[in-house]
Amino acid sequence: RPSMITVKTKIGFGSPREGMASAHGEPLGADNIKALKEKLEWPSQEPFFVPEEVYDNYKNLAKESAKAEEAWNKLFDSYCKAYPEMKTLWDQQHDVNSAKDLINNEDFWAYADKPEATRNLSGMIINRLKNYLPNLIGGAADLAPSTKTYMNDMGDFSKENYAGRNLHFGVRELAMAAMGNGLALHGGLRAYVSTFFVFSDYVKPMARLSALMGLPLTFVLTHDSIGVGEDGPTHEPIEQLAMLRAMPNFTVFRPADATECIAAWYYAVTSTSTPTALVLTRQNLPQYAGSSKEALKGGYVISEAKKAVPDAIIMASGSEVELGVNAQAELSKEGIDVRVVSIPSMDLFEAQSAEYKESILPKSVRARVAVEAGTDFGWGKYVGLDGTTVTMKGFGASAPAGTLFKKFGFTTENVVKAVKSVL
Repeated sequence: RPSMITVKTKIGFGSPREGMASAHGEPLGADNIKALKEKLEWPSQEPFFVPEEVYDNYKNLAKESAKAEEAWNKLFDSYCKAYPEMKTLWDQQHDVNSAKDLINNEDFWAYADKPEATRNLSGMIINRLKNYLPNLIGGAADLAPSTKTYMNDMGDFSKENYAGRNLHFGVRELAMAAMGNGLALHGGLRAYVSTFFVFSDYVKPMARLSALMGLPLTFVLTHDSIGVGEDGPTHEPIEQLAMLRAMPNFTVFRPADATECIAAWYYAVTSTSTPTALVLTRQNLPQYAGSSKEALKGGYVISEAKKAVPDAIIMASGSEVELGVNAQAELSKEGIDVRVVSIPSMDLFEAQSAEYKESILPKSVRARVAVEAGTDFGWGKYVGLDGTTVTMKGFGASAPAGTLFKKFGFTTENVVKAVKSVL
């Protein structure tokens, strides 16, 4: 049973600045510190003085804690001998490399070739992972049916069912992410949390702590663009991709199809010290013959040009990869040879060698176009001074998704036009 200890405090207590904002934002200063020590009857004016009885108290505490640890270890050892099957499960759950064998598991990577929303694909993958990872636990901020994060037949965690692996966090995104951090800190649990991508603004402070502490928490963030449609601009993410990509030690994946989605989840459940965000669509996307496990490198050629050195390069992530592939086909009819590069994760692509990045985005090809249904912030390092972007220049609107993509220029024709403009 958890305990809550409430401590009533007053800023600057005991000092001449008690209750004042200056006690918070400025050093107290020598005179105020002297007055504070006199008021508290502190035994010395020596800076940073700590009485011996404090040291003695901590030494005793350390001894008592050592005894408690020894008793716990003995109890644990006795349980291991009495319940060897549970010990095996414990070891499996605390093995940070337990999911790495999935890289060669054909069943894990299998998918029927049909259009599907990446949020649905993610739900399918979660329900595969539950069988491989008995320590997988997670849930959503009252949105599991929409974010597809419910593990079927795994039960709901409650005081009546500690074995339940589905968590119902309620409409409290920040608290959900904080709880996710706590689960990740346990060391034997592989946790995920979920909400709509636009609400990552509420999640951000705890996601930042995930990154700062090096916790492998997974954030499942769906409804990733103007593809949300009729809910309108309040629910259509624009700047959120740039926000999360800017965070140190935080990996963002925006997969384009099933293979990339599986790769994203594989990375997430094999990460040991980096949180991962999976940014997923509401709308159906096609599957690509050229997609592969190379997605784990963050960027790769998903549809190659005919020539060794292409006339231009189209880069995209997620749902906009389709526009890149379609534009490639149209430009080919006019004798313009284009390479299409999928960049599901800028973070992982940046981690690759200079040689690899040069093989994907050769410096000699300066005609480049980036296509993404979000702000263009962050794409400049890839398109360069001679390239351009097909991106969102403002907030979205309320209309069917197809109408919005057309309104904001996310069409094959507009991508073709953009490529021609940089040749």
